[in-house]
Amino acid sequence: MPETIPADAFAAAADGRPRLARAAPLVVTVLAAAALWVAPLVLDTFAVNVLTRSMIYAVLAVTVDLLWGFAGILTFGQAAFFGVGAYATAMLLTAQGGAPHWMAAAILLAVAAPVLLGLAVGWLSFYHRSTALYASVISLVVPIVVTQGIYSGGERTGSSSGLVGFDVLPLEIEGFFRLAAFLLVAVTLAAWILVRSDAGRMLVALRDNEARCAYLGLNPRRLQIGLTAALAGVAGLAGFVFANASGVVAPENAGFLFGTELVIWVALGGRGTLIGPVLGTIAIDYLAANLSGDLPFLWQLLLGTAFVAIIILLPGGLAELARRAWGALPRGQRPAFAPRLRAEPSHAAERTEAPLLTVRGLAKSYGSLTVLENIDVTIRAGELVSLVGPNGAGKTTLMRCLSDGTEPFRGAIAVGGVSTTGLTPNRIVALGVGRKFQVASVFESLSVADCLRLARASRAGLSPLARAETLALPQAVLDILRMTGLDAVLAEPARLLSHGQKQALELAMVVALEPRLILLDEPTAGLTKAERTTIGTVLKGLTADLGIAVVLVEHDLDFVREISSRIVVLHQGRLVLDGTVDEVVGSELVRTIYAGGGHD
Repeated sequence: MPETIPADAFAAAADGRPRLARAAPLVVTVLAAAALWVAPLVLDTFAVNVLTRSMIYAVLAVTVDLLWGFAGILTFGQAAFFGVGAYATAMLLTAQGGAPHWMAAAILLAVAAPVLLGLAVGWLSFYHRSTALYASVISLVVPIVVTQGIYSGGERTGSSSGLVGFDVLPLEIEGFFRLAAFLLVAVTLAAWILVRSDAGRMLVALRDNEARCAYLGLNPRRLQIGLTAALAGVAGLAGFVFANASGVVAPENAGFLFGTELVIWVALGGRGTLIGPVLGTIAIDYLAANLSGDLPFLWQLLLGTAFVAIIILLPGGLAELARRAWGALPRGQRPAFAPRLRAEPSHAAERTEAPLLTVRGLAKSYGSLTVLENIDVTIRAGELVSLVGPNGAGKTTLMRCLSDGTEPFRGAIAVGGVSTTGLTPNRIVALGVGRKFQVASVFESLSVADCLRLARASRAGLSPLARAETLALPQAVLDILRMTGLDAVLAEPARLLSHGQKQALELAMVVALEPRLILLDEPTAGLTKAERTTIGTVLKGLTADLGIAVVLVEHDLDFVREISSRIVVLHQGRLVLDGTVDEVVGSELVRTIYAGGGHD
């Protein structure tokens, strides 16, 4: 049976969140729903009409905030998905009428069409090594293409005049207000639950460090495409409600300008907060509707001035005011969450005579510059092989080729007999390979516990509904946490850790993958002597006790001598020596190489 670690063994493991904080979203949701239900009884017709539209726009703002504020994907394309949903509704109801079964079909079409478009956009936007800028450029193009499609649709789309006069849901103005309010409350609550859950931490992880996600066995491309498609469907549903509530759809509803306005509203409200973009969108759209009548030539100037002022004075948007007030609370009054730690049995790697890692004839060039040439290495389970050599020898390039099969190289690399050529990092992780980078690669915005939970996501999954009270980790990971003091700071953001603690956290994340082979690039760089000793003890335990193979790039020859079972020497991209510690350390060739040095 897995052993539960006692609470007093980990000082920060207790969940410090007040019960009131846990119930707050439900309380706010009930109060907001009740207020919105009675609002049409006290508001005039103009206000009800404008606020109905504003709340529909706020639904779109939530989707933009999830993409931009949490996942780090700046998008202008939500307007296109909204317009596709609205036009799909209007075109079907114009052609078939508003019978209940056609209304149901309109809902399905308004969601399905944007989802399919979202899948296509996601496929074009996200691929291995694509940049966030590229995805944003694609999102700029999509509204333009959709708008041009509407213009060229003739009578089917109404061209530049749009569509009007189609059948709509049999609701009064108050009914459409409440329908929009229900949709807004439901979408906002669902988004709130998601971002507060364990799965929601993955969105922030994508924003912080997409590469580390891949090297934890996750598939960033699949996550980004899935998120784009799902939120396109939500935007399409908002388009359905808009088409029914307004009774008219126009090309502007799918246009680039509207997509840009959504981004501005989210920025003004405070991206990454959900509530800020909702309140900001409603307030700005309602204010604009009033000012456009009273100050038809001045209101946009006033709005632009307010935008510039807020961006300069409050870069986090209006929600930053609330965040600052929250941050002013004494630490004990703010909710903090750290799960209880639970040990899972560690599975020792199978020790066989068959090579775990085989490298044959590996060569790598950048143009006319040859970085690696004819590298042959074989590594078996339980070996701790140190890769040494002067700067510029090609050590880090070799590690990159071992962990990313999409790197253009010649020769062959196999893990457990499986060729890695063409495999992305997450697929190589699935073969049992973990990689630690030279500069600690963690999720700066997430807590220590969240970083560790994401490291287990490929094995244990993540709940989209809640945060687990316990965190099950292999005993080897718990040992690392205890030896480095990370067990006492589970609730702290990773960005607040010291350099040595970040190095230890990344190593713990890699070990949490339960790999057969670990690639370490200078794990002791910048560490104190005590920290280096701790890392050495951990590595020897992983190889001796669990049979994990370790490939270590290191410049500290004293450290290498203490922990290695073999040493491989690279010089000018060539493997010049592969032998035992005594053979390599006593080699005249090695002394000559290090005396001559090298440069990156």
